[in-house]
Amino acid sequence: MFIASLVRAARATVSGLPPGFWWLWTSTLVNRTGAFVLTFLSLYLTQELGYSAWYAGLVIALHGLGGVAGSPLGGMLTDRWGRRPTMISMHLAGGVCAAALAVVSSAWGVAVVVLLMGVAMQAVRPAISAMIADMVPEADLRRAFALNYWALNLGFAVAALGGGAAIFLGYRTLFVADAVATALCALIVFLRLRETRPKARAAVPAAAGRTDEQRVSVLDVLKDRPFRTLVLLNLLVCLIFTAPWIGLPLTMAAQGLTESYGKVIFVNGLVIVVFQLLVNFVIDKRSPAALLTVSSLLFAVGTGATALAGTPLLFAVTVVVWTLGEMVHVPTNAAATARLAPEHARGRYQGVMGMSWAVAGFVAPIVAGWVVDGPGPNVLWVGCAVVGAVAALGYTLLLRRALAENGPPEKTVQADAGPVAVEKAEPIGG
Repeated sequence: MFIASLVRAARATVSGLPPGFWWLWTSTLVNRTGAFVLTFLSLYLTQELGYSAWYAGLVIALHGLGGVAGSPLGGMLTDRWGRRPTMISMHLAGGVCAAALAVVSSAWGVAVVVLLMGVAMQAVRPAISAMIADMVPEADLRRAFALNYWALNLGFAVAALGGGAAIFLGYRTLFVADAVATALCALIVFLRLRETRPKARAAVPAAAGRTDEQRVSVLDVLKDRPFRTLVLLNLLVCLIFTAPWIGLPLTMAAQGLTESYGKVIFVNGLVIVVFQLLVNFVIDKRSPAALLTVSSLLFAVGTGATALAGTPLLFAVTVVVWTLGEMVHVPTNAAATARLAPEHARGRYQGVMGMSWAVAGFVAPIVAGWVVDGPGPNVLWVGCAVVGAVAALGYTLLLRRALAENGPPEKTVQADAGPVAVEKAEPIGG
């Protein structure tokens, strides 16, 4: 019965999407399958190069800081330069950084390379999201983003298992493999995907030879009140999503359960890989605001209940709860971003949304570590529950009307010379 349900959900989830999407999906899977750098970077820095744990944490935080800059950069390039060239160039830049880690060993050198890698890795994401929004009909967007997210987690699971098995070859070999996989991803985009950036024309003449499209900035995007609200609420959710990756191992270590942490956190990837397609089937056609509210409550309950857990089994149950929230939230939020974005500014909108993830990735580890060392783990988990509840309330009260699916919103981004009219995007080649 369960297997039959999974098969039906899989068929319903994968049907009807354009061939171009599946090439993009394949490139995402290939890229994440070779994602060895961040998985093993802390071990490489401490065990191979002999740096302190403090330095390793700082370097990983620099990766998140690079993402804060890379996301709006990628969004700007996506809209001005195009989705395809942005993806190809940023994938190649990320591959070069991964290869550089195999030969760079100085403290400053490693820090700079990882910072630049954070810029490149985050800069490619607005282009991917914008291309999905270009080629997939709005009614299927949430399903498409969910499938792309599934590819991310499936590839990461393969990378974690493959990297663990191949670690005897040496960390540097894994970094080279990461570079090769990233280059292969760029090659897939180059050979199999065509540009999808909508052609924009100015509704009124633009001054100084510049188009209105070019004058849409991050500040212009943030003037969009519903989208600004979506970004701020997503930042709250991202903070409580990131906190367990720092707070959970510290909490379990304080209870003498360090050896069980690997098995407990493995539940997160396992649940996503096995159940994401079924979750997609269940949430399809549901209200976006309602789904974002439910996902926030799942995060609140899952993280908050961590304060009550005392055995590996109970910790694993809390991971299952907030993982369900993750599976609902990520594709729904991505589809909501695409829905609120005008066609000519999709890259910038996705870039600003990506900033909320990058900021959380930089801030949450620092705050979580400080709270655990100071007030204690229980304060962290109760705080996460409160933040999740606040986010749920915000989605219900502030975004229910803006995200209603009774018709696409008619909107433009205002620039100095007026609005921009948008023509239909180019067709996608197989």
